[in-house]
Amino acid sequence: MPTDVTPLRNAAIAGTLRSCQLFSGLPPAELETIAGFSQLRNVDKDSYLFREGDPSEGFYVVQKGSLNVHRVSVTGKEQVIYVFRTGESLAEASVAGERGYPANARAIEASSVVVIPKAPFLALLARRPELGLRMLGSMSQHLRVLVGLVEDLTLKDVETRFIHWLLKRCKHETQAETTVELGMTKRVLAAELGTSSETLSRTFARLRAEELLAVSGNTLKVRNTAALRTRFSRLLGEG
Repeated sequence: MPTDVTPLRNAAIAGTLRSCQLFSGLPPAELETIAGFSQLRNVDKDSYLFREGDPSEGFYVVQKGSLNVHRVSVTGKEQVIYVFRTGESLAEASVAGERGYPANARAIEASSVVVIPKAPFLALLARRPELGLRMLGSMSQHLRVLVGLVEDLTLKDVETRFIHWLLKRCKHETQAETTVELGMTKRVLAAELGTSSETLSRTFARLRAEELLAVSGNTLKVRNTAALRTRFSRLLGEG
């Protein structure tokens, strides 16, 4: 007799939803309801989850992997907006409108997402308006990311952007060494910084040669936070 895998599938989806800020704190029954009408989808590396202008089927929670959300300029240049990783939700705003997705989403690595369909989720929102407030909070966080992106767009040089990224993660502005866990592959970080893995590797090598940075796997060690901040200020001045 075939085994019914639906309970296992729903449990896996509910576990992913529970790890997402948008759904954290919801009662188990509510998570099970959402899991019941949601689907799992695998996205191969370099494949698109959606493209700009596609009609919205709903929104997504990343179960595994990472997705590069970007737009392409009229000149063909790709501008990365954000890299969404495990436990993060994306495309919530598309649920509220009819204009489709405002950007492209492509898997940087083999990924899987929970697809939360538009119609049943809107019906749930009508019964649970506090979920709407949670969505506003999530979209507010995305807006803060966009504001940060506008700031980073003024940093034209890859080295300057990377040092800025690194300094934001240094806990103390001291001369002591500071350790930063990358938390992603170098390929994903390169995508987030809007550059190639090769260019990022050359940036790492340059900072290592100047004894400002040590790299061990996914651990970055800033050897002198104050010196790195001085270099960042100098690079800004040269720009």
